[in-house]
Amino acid sequence: MSATPELKRVVLGALVGTALEWYDFFIYGTAAALVFNRLFFTQADPAAGTIAAFATFGVGFVVRPFGGVLFGHLGDKIGRRSTLIITTVIMGVSTGLIGLLPTYPAIGVAAPILLTLLRVCQGLGAGAEFGGAATLLAEHAPPGRRGYYASYAQTGVQIGLVLGTSAFLLVQLLPEEDFLSWGWRLPFLVSFALIGVALYVRLRVAESPVFRDMERSREIVKLPIRDAIVRYPRNFLIGVGAHICDTAVVYTLSTFSVAYAIAELGLSNRTALLGVILFGLTVIVLQPVYGHLSDRVGRRPLNLFSVVFVALFVYPYFLMVGTGVPVVVWLAMMIMGAFGFAPQVAVQPVFYAELFGARVRYTGFAASRELGAALAGFSPLIGAALAARLGGAPWLVAAFLIATALISFGAFWASRETKDLDIAAVDPVRRPVVEE
Repeated sequence: MSATPELKRVVLGALVGTALEWYDFFIYGTAAALVFNRLFFTQADPAAGTIAAFATFGVGFVVRPFGGVLFGHLGDKIGRRSTLIITTVIMGVSTGLIGLLPTYPAIGVAAPILLTLLRVCQGLGAGAEFGGAATLLAEHAPPGRRGYYASYAQTGVQIGLVLGTSAFLLVQLLPEEDFLSWGWRLPFLVSFALIGVALYVRLRVAESPVFRDMERSREIVKLPIRDAIVRYPRNFLIGVGAHICDTAVVYTLSTFSVAYAIAELGLSNRTALLGVILFGLTVIVLQPVYGHLSDRVGRRPLNLFSVVFVALFVYPYFLMVGTGVPVVVWLAMMIMGAFGFAPQVAVQPVFYAELFGARVRYTGFAASRELGAALAGFSPLIGAALAARLGGAPWLVAAFLIATALISFGAFWASRETKDLDIAAVDPVRRPVVEE
């Protein structure tokens, strides 16, 4: 079945919208590894400054569940599209303002406080962004192709990672003095312009047909978060556990691995950042492939394969990175991206959309997923602390990632196969699903 013009607009809206919003979210992580420990936490020693910078990075994850509940509520009450427009503005403005912040030498302790507050705003916006974009895609997609089309929401996230990392790679071409004084601000200030691009694309996207049907039949509930937890307690817990491993993997690779490669292995910033870009490009290429495959073999097999691969490959990954040979480091990141990360996150948009009924889908999706993100969002901070205990060696970090893989494995093992589920049903739990 070929895509209709309306579905193509929805795919483009999700792709561009999530790319630009997650560009905003990811550049903070890169800056935390390269800049904030030097400009906003200069009273601490280098290791403590890095840990403090990663702590503010983690704050964004703490508030993401609140953003998921708040904006998920709006998404289930006023519509998926309208809510995404609100989150676009919140994310873009807060990110742009980070680029205008004075640093510690200029205003003292107020600098990290303001930085943290803006990170909180980023977290609120990010908490609803992915759930809304994926829900909109899944509810527009035709049966039998839902996994493929919904995967583009996650493709946008990876494009955001590549764009954000590339932006810092470019500004680091400046002399170090210029980079630290004003160059690091440019990737954040660009966000002001990106707001207009994202809004232009999203304003042209139609509201979900599933939500329009609910409005007409008055199926909208008063308190979606209560119904999501009460009616789907098992699925809600599955949603929390399912997002722990991939969150830990991507932020360990994109932030902790960058700091580790530079500080412990002596690699250049550019070499480390190029590894993250290659990781992201690998995932981008494979997203629609795995999304299509999930429509054939199911969501559950791909999810289980992905987390098992993470657990088995994480020690070889750090052995490869530990060689300090750029090509080997890049290859390690690409392998982890291709088999440990891409299958899981490609399936993720449709997997979460199928966990909940239409009336509470946005809220259940966003709240459960972002609660999992909050639990794993401090992975760079935990990684830095664990590595410090072994004098910089990453072996405790590897053990931590295996633990997150085991948690997500349990969630996926407890899940049911849902690829044949009717997503338009108000309460799909009541409908038969294909059991394995």
